[in-house]
Amino acid sequence: MKNHIFIVTLLSIASLFISTMNAQERPLVYNSENSIAPFEVTLPSFNELPVIETLPDPFAWSDGSGRSTRFEDWARRRMEIGAEIQHYEIGKKPTRPDTITASYENDTLRVEITVNGATLTLTSGVTLPEGEGPFPAVIGIGSGSGSLPPDLFSSRNIAQIIFNFAQVVAWQQQRGKEPINKLYPELIHMGSYSAWSWGVSRLIDGLELVADKLPIDLSRLAITGCSFAGKMALFAAAFDERIALTIAQEPGGGGTAAWRVSETLGEVETLGRTNHVWFMEEMFQFSNAVGKLPFDHHELLAMIAPRALFVLGNTDYEWLADESSFVACKAAKRVWETLGIADRFGFSIVGNHGHCILPDNQRPEVEAFIDKFLLGKKDIDTNIEIHPFPNTDYSKWINW
Repeated sequence: MKNHIFIVTLLSIASLFISTMNAQERPLVYNSENSIAPFEVTLPSFNELPVIETLPDPFAWSDGSGRSTRFEDWARRRMEIGAEIQHYEIGKKPTRPDTITASYENDTLRVEITVNGATLTLTSGVTLPEGEGPFPAVIGIGSGSGSLPPDLFSSRNIAQIIFNFAQVVAWQQQRGKEPINKLYPELIHMGSYSAWSWGVSRLIDGLELVADKLPIDLSRLAITGCSFAGKMALFAAAFDERIALTIAQEPGGGGTAAWRVSETLGEVETLGRTNHVWFMEEMFQFSNAVGKLPFDHHELLAMIAPRALFVLGNTDYEWLADESSFVACKAAKRVWETLGIADRFGFSIVGNHGHCILPDNQRPEVEAFIDKFLLGKKDIDTNIEIHPFPNTDYSKWINW
């Protein structure tokens, strides 16, 4: 027995050493929208899908051939999850068009995307710090800092870039009548989160095209939003690997909350009760059969790995299903932990503040993630897990 314990201890030490070494090899960000080329994924029909009562294994191959926790396989697995989410939930995100032009003047970035003779224009106000740069930057959904206090970024010489999402799809889209439909008239079924993710990617394309005029450090891009825009930030980062840091504020159901877990709670945003135009109408065939989904939203979060993600919750609003978000966050963190980079994912769920208002006790946590993953301060502690659910048995949802 003593020999057995000694061997395990040595293996544990070796494993820790390997994990530490591996963490140094895990990219903090990529220089392309997708780090590997698309490939075919097994996507069964609704009737062919098996029922999975617990949260699906993020490391299991879609075709049922096994699983892999090797980092070398993660990019492929991440793309499989993305294919499932697009196929069953939000619709396929269009690829980058061949014709994109961009200009920057008078503190405004202008990106023009042309498909089949039709053009969509994105305009984004840019707030630059004093100096020459290049500066880290945050893409704020709806405003330069999303719903976070602007001084979190301005005090750190971080540029702020507005994503005007309505220039792609309105908050309550009219299917087939939105700006993106001028380019893709056939994509009437598309959910808003696919379209908005496409828009964020095209905005980043524009930043790349004007890099000689707009001094942005493209290796240090963040995105943030709250509520429906918190969901938007998650989807945008999951489907674009050029985003180094995601701060998702109070995203609730359809964001960080797991559909399966939310079904067991009270008056929360379940799959059957979420906004129909944000997702594909076909998704709602799962309203009374969420167990047939081959994925859940812990895997949407996991798609962001190995990049950094920080989730903010608010227990004062039952609709947000924060207990479900807690379970999903615990499940998703297994991915970062397995890849040896647990410090790149954290969450903080607290109450006693308004919706989309950052309370004073969460501010240092957000600052920690900004300082570490936008400013490169490596000695910052980002191992943050704050929640009010000590009696929630999250392990029963995770059997992998």
